Amino acid sequence: GRAFINTIAVALPSTLIPLIICSFFAYSLTWMKFFGRDTLLAIIIASLVVPLQMSLIPILTIYNDFGALFGVAAKSYPGVWMAHTGFGLASTTFLLRNFLKSLPNEMMEAAKVDGASHYEIFLRIIIPLSIPAFASIFILQFLWCWNDLLVGLVFLDQVPSEIILTAKLKELLGSRGENWEILTTGAFVSMTVPLFIFFALQRYFIRGLVAGSVKG
Repeated sequence: GRAFINTIAVALPSTLIPLIICSFFAYSLTWMKFFGRDTLLAIIIASLVVPLQMSLIPILTIYNDFGALFGVAAKSYPGVWMAHTGFGLASTTFLLRNFLKSLPNEMMEAAKVDGASHYEIFLRIIIPLSIPAFASIFILQFLWCWNDLLVGLVFLDQVPSEIILTAKLKELLGSRGENWEILTTGAFVSMTVPLFIFFALQRYFIRGLVAGSVKG
């Protein structure tokens, strides 16, 4: 039960933080003109090919240095939130930008003529129209954070107050692979939250993923 609560405490912020950051970032890449915008987008797309395993140790080293500087432990909930956020920024920004690109440009121009600022356009037009994209990205990011084992093992201490569900399931397996019936039961329990979120948001899922894939 404690591992179940710990996983929710890891997965929810690790999903909402990149979604909030990337919504502003994707809007600026889509509807704002500034120097280096295309180069920045190319860097984001190129970063999608960087494997997660390749960057784990360098990021942990940076977190340890910052933790020593500010007196905050890298192996903590904020550390794993920032790790998941960093790994999810590129894909989330790319998917959101594709969706925002499909929205009609005339709507933004009309809002600008009426005197709306970029913040007002984002708040009153972009967010209501982008709910399918937000829902689909929320599902993908949450499932990745919920089912993750590697990031949780690296960025969290394996103590009862911090251990996540996947790490706890690994412990239930035992040293010789016994207790498979307990492991199976635990796996079914761990599936309840992802299934609930998917069925609650499934009507937005396909619509959010395919939006922007075709024109006209």
